[in-house]
Amino acid sequence: MMTGWYAKRTSARSGQAVIAMTLLALLLVAAVPVALLAAVIVMMLGHVAGGLALAGGSILVAALAVTVAGMSGMRHLRKVLSRGGLRVVRLDGDQDTPPASSDYGDVLELDPSQYTEVR
Repeated sequence: MMTGWYAKRTSARSGQAVIAMTLLALLLVAAVPVALLAAVIVMMLGHVAGGLALAGGSILVAALAVTVAGMSGMRHLRKVLSRGGLRVVRLDGDQDTPPASSDYGDVLELDPSQYTEVR
């Protein structure tokens, strides 16, 4: 009983870590334009090397954060799939057809002449 509770708690912690890494990556990517603007201002003030370092560093850190968030997300997804907590069904050729209208009472069946094209 205690091990089941601990496993659920560990799983929740892992999910929270993935969310935290994703939010950090999004924050750093959103900060790149601000850092580039600051780099341009620094270079206009005469510090070209400092501006280039600021621009390159901000892009490098954002790319690293996105990579780490992606890798941790994929690892978490593999863990969830291997544990069997998420049911994944592969569609066969006959499963991608819509259900017959008699299966569900609230399904409205349209023929192709009733479709409208949205542009």
